[in-house]
Amino acid sequence: MTAATEYALHNKVIDQVLREPGSLPSQQPLHMNLVHGIQQNRILHDHSPGYEAPKFEGKEKQMEQVMDQIEAKGFIPPDFIESETQWFYSDLGIDDMYFQTESVEAIVNHVLSLYAAKVAAFARDDKRLEIRLDKEAEDHAVYIDTSKPGVSNLDGPRYEQRIDERYLNNSTASESYRVETFRSVSMPGGTDQRQLRCYFVYKCQFANPNPEPDETSLDIVGEKTFLQKATENTKELYQEIVSSVVLRTGPVIEMYEIENSREKRLVIGHRQGSAMGMFSALSDLYHYYGVTSARKYVEQFSNGVTVMSIYLRPLPQSHETARFPPIEASIHQIMKEVSLLFCIPQNKFQAHFAMGRLSLQETIYAHCVWVFIGHFLNRLGSDYTSLSSLLDVNNSVHMEILSKIKRRLRTETFTSDYILEIINQFPDLIRALYLVFANTHYCQTRGEKDDFLPTLSYQRLKIDKVLGDNELSDLITKTVSNDHQEVVMNAFRVFNANVLKTNFYTPTKVALSFRMNAQFLPKAEYPQPLFGMFLVISSEFRGFHLRFRDIARGGIRIVKSRNREAYSINARSLFDENYNLANTQQRKNKDIPEGGSKGVILLDDQHQDKAKVAFEKYIDSILDLLLPPTSPGIKDPIVDLHGEPEILFMGPDENTADLVDWATEHARKRGAPWWKSFFTGKSPKLGGIPHDKYGMTTISVREFVLGIQRKLNLNPASLKKMQTGGPDGDLGSNEIILSNEKYTSIVDGSGVLVDPNGIDHAELIRLAGERQMISSFDSSKLSPKGYRILIDEMNVRLPTGEVVTNGMTFRNTFHLRGGNHCDLFVPCGGRPEAIDLSTVHKLIVDGKSTIPYIVEGANLFITQDAKLRLEKAGCILFKDASANKGGVTSSSLEVLASLSFDDKGFIENMCVQEDGAPPPPFYVNYVREVQDVVRRNAALEFEAIWREHQHTGKPRSTISDELSVAITALDEELQSTDLWNNDGLRRSVLRDALPTLLLDKVGLDTLLERVPNNYLRAIFGSYLASKFIYENGSNPSQFAFFHL
Repeated sequence: MTAATEYALHNKVIDQVLREPGSLPSQQPLHMNLVHGIQQNRILHDHSPGYEAPKFEGKEKQMEQVMDQIEAKGFIPPDFIESETQWFYSDLGIDDMYFQTESVEAIVNHVLSLYAAKVAAFARDDKRLEIRLDKEAEDHAVYIDTSKPGVSNLDGPRYEQRIDERYLNNSTASESYRVETFRSVSMPGGTDQRQLRCYFVYKCQFANPNPEPDETSLDIVGEKTFLQKATENTKELYQEIVSSVVLRTGPVIEMYEIENSREKRLVIGHRQGSAMGMFSALSDLYHYYGVTSARKYVEQFSNGVTVMSIYLRPLPQSHETARFPPIEASIHQIMKEVSLLFCIPQNKFQAHFAMGRLSLQETIYAHCVWVFIGHFLNRLGSDYTSLSSLLDVNNSVHMEILSKIKRRLRTETFTSDYILEIINQFPDLIRALYLVFANTHYCQTRGEKDDFLPTLSYQRLKIDKVLGDNELSDLITKTVSNDHQEVVMNAFRVFNANVLKTNFYTPTKVALSFRMNAQFLPKAEYPQPLFGMFLVISSEFRGFHLRFRDIARGGIRIVKSRNREAYSINARSLFDENYNLANTQQRKNKDIPEGGSKGVILLDDQHQDKAKVAFEKYIDSILDLLLPPTSPGIKDPIVDLHGEPEILFMGPDENTADLVDWATEHARKRGAPWWKSFFTGKSPKLGGIPHDKYGMTTISVREFVLGIQRKLNLNPASLKKMQTGGPDGDLGSNEIILSNEKYTSIVDGSGVLVDPNGIDHAELIRLAGERQMISSFDSSKLSPKGYRILIDEMNVRLPTGEVVTNGMTFRNTFHLRGGNHCDLFVPCGGRPEAIDLSTVHKLIVDGKSTIPYIVEGANLFITQDAKLRLEKAGCILFKDASANKGGVTSSSLEVLASLSFDDKGFIENMCVQEDGAPPPPFYVNYVREVQDVVRRNAALEFEAIWREHQHTGKPRSTISDELSVAITALDEELQSTDLWNNDGLRRSVLRDALPTLLLDKVGLDTLLERVPNNYLRAIFGSYLASKFIYENGSNPSQFAFFHL
């Protein structure tokens, strides 16, 4: 029976795929030894392990000392001492490095332990030998275990997981560990074919601990023991691997045939820290295919590269191994699945895979759906919708109660652990649901010769049928035993139905990405429909990218968590935070052609130091779904149910400002034609206008602060100011540098800084210039009433006599203390919803806001309902969507420049040729014009909101939203009218809308030729709409447009 008939899986053939290969080159994020999609066998003529341990001259003398000490202990009968010692020294295959490293006492203990295990096995009825021996020192470790070849023992000591967790996962270029492990040829005894497995871990001693970043020569980056022991042939192989790894995002995978042998040598190289748990996970992978390893080596290099070399061989023939395919076939599938394993080395359903109940594809698919369910199953349901419709939205008490119910429902209904517990109970359902997913998205690139089908699970004895959706629903109902289980398992069907494209089956990938149809989101909770949703999953992170229009712009932020509890909170709110940020961006982008989008990456609680790795994997995996494949076997075609080309425009946000250059370069290397405009805020050498360097966001925020001062005739020197987000942040530092108010309190990641008499401004300027937290503030410059409380401090008495029991709690709640310690509050950082309905009452005393003026620089710092409460209590408040829009304006004009110039003109006018060189004159003047545009747009919106509030009395936060909605609606309407076809009007509007410098440099006619028509149309609509609404309000007279 062929695999195709056995599984009845009707996969897509290459000519049926919606997305055809384009003509663009595709940079490989991962490398396999493939030509035209077929693995090319490379033959090694050397049958040796590839290592030659230096001979230990004192070995014979040491063995005599070992025997003497064993005899002195009296545990082993004298007649057996020599044979047991000889067996340990000669028959187990331990090389001389072990004997040279270990003390005589340690070797004696190991020999005695092995003999004791033999005695214990003799006393057992099954004669099974059980050895569990480990020794861990500061610079090395030894583990010896008995195991059956080709079997993952989940009940054993799990030494490989221990090696991963204690040594390999934490290896860095400065402190690394290498591993040697082998399976003894000699059987130690017993009746169940068990062999000794020995693991030796050694701390690395590098020839050069600090090489140049791009150094690849093994003689420079190699470890001393490796350079001493490795044969010339092994060094050549490793040199090739190391050189390839430094050029790629993902792993490098090579396979070598051993001449005249069925043994295969699998070599995998990757960057340190990019594949946590990979060493142990690989064992589960090749065990699943009936393969075992004779030897394994893990080598580290001081340029941050890890290389694993595994010597694979088939299991001995028996009735148990007859179900496995020959190693000649399975080795190629193992190579393919290393890429999948690299994305998530240890998934939540690993035990099912290790035991052979589910394939690797099925368990990783289940892991991804588990993540999906955790974000979208905790929806509030019809009962919540009914309740919310009965309550009065203008009654703050009602809204506060509803907010608490909403928070509790989402927290308590389905926890991630509860969802995991349910899914784990139904491996058969996972298999059936996965078959539907695979049937939709797997692309059969080589017709009947495709070797994918057996990997679904060649171990199954029955024929699997791909079920229809109704059949699946019936199967789930019949299989589960309660409503909760049915809801969770049916969520798999929701996932399957809404994946439009995925890189799950792409041979080369670094994280798993899914382009989702967002139609499953309930309108009651998400009234503004999303145009596009990407879900990205890896072992280090999970993330989303959401956008409200096809052409949209927004930043990518990385969210970190201080502890497990904080991570759980961040995970629960991840999607809602992303949605709200993108929605805010949509309102904020009213002055520019692009709609709103946002990307959020949440680092796993165990990978808080992997921000760069997570960002690179996030970007590369999304590019997998945006770029056409051109390299068979490297980037195969994918099934594209969306059916339309997509372009994403991104920018910097929290914790990503220093990563955008890499993203730009990577998009160029992967052949993206839009690489120049892919990311904004990049460095000037790539034609970028960094927001932080030129204060683009701060300029907009400052315009609203200055507007309040101007309208109310306030003296800035006497305005007591509080700011969250300190001098180390982009927005916070520039706010300090540009401000002219009297700072009395600053809150940042390190703690709280307070001085009622005014914080020393010169010292703040110093910190802002150096991007230092307030923990570096010179406390001698505080007045007697001033103080600084850091998050790690406990039981500190303030000058007022108050005792702060916990610095972290004090920092997190300081902005809610109320009182009269500030007149102006400018949030420039902090977590979303830091002020909501449940906490806003702390800022209202006797019906009056304790803070007279708030300009919300940080996105979503205050919830909308809390803003309305504060405004009702008399606070003059301008929300983020209005104040914090300078960055997006700058980004839009940066993109416009990249579209307007050809490559030569772009390099000459927008790129700094080398570090330290002055930028081109055009660049300098263009940045100034961008800053002027930011000020002008902010001033126009400030005046419009102020005027509308005076006329109508509506809350400014409401007016801000109404202006955004009105501009967006008019923009879309204008783009769809015949006005665009009026050549004279079109050219007149574009002359006013486009930057003067660009028009003078390039010319309008050239701009009209180079800039895409839909982009120009968007500029036309957004310029007319914003100008009209700012001048006439959100509800203008129907004749007002004729006076524009």
